[in-house]
Amino acid sequence: MTTDPDNNEELHSRPNKSQLKRDSQHLLDIGEDILKLKVEEVQALDLPAALEEAVSTALRIKSRSGLKRQRQYIGKLLRSMDSEHLEAQLRKIQHRHDTNTAQFKRLERWRDMLIDNDKATLGEVIDHFPDIDRQHVNQLIRTAHQEKQREKPPAAARKLFKYLSEMEESKSQ
Repeated sequence: MTTDPDNNEELHSRPNKSQLKRDSQHLLDIGEDILKLKVEEVQALDLPAALEEAVSTALRIKSRSGLKRQRQYIGKLLRSMDSEHLEAQLRKIQHRHDTNTAQFKRLERWRDMLIDNDKATLGEVIDHFPDIDRQHVNQLIRTAHQEKQREKPPAAARKLFKYLSEMEESKSQ
């Protein structure tokens, strides 16, 4: 039995079956990521009409097996298009989500430390928001601290968090 070098080269030029499966799974994962987005975010993506229709159908399906079939169909549609641009858009949206989550956690941490009378955190907040109403913040901190000691619902803590969030929002604009 002889081996033809040209035939051997042909075998190595095409991707193997495992690589094709990994690529298909990657596209299915992209489809899953699209389905996890909010409706407004999906509409902001510039998806082909067929893919957009398939995604909207998948969001309406309640049956587990029907949803699985629809996910497979979305993966098939993704295989027939260039998904690099779509991946870049998804990464951008995910980065925005991660940034919002980190910002939210930082504001929560500041609120909790302010309620625990951490003066260093108060200085950090004032440095971060130079135009903050210090008197209002101190009043919210005192009220929240009293509510915490009396084991009352944390209304002032919520107001403090909301005020810090508004300050962050106005700073980013």
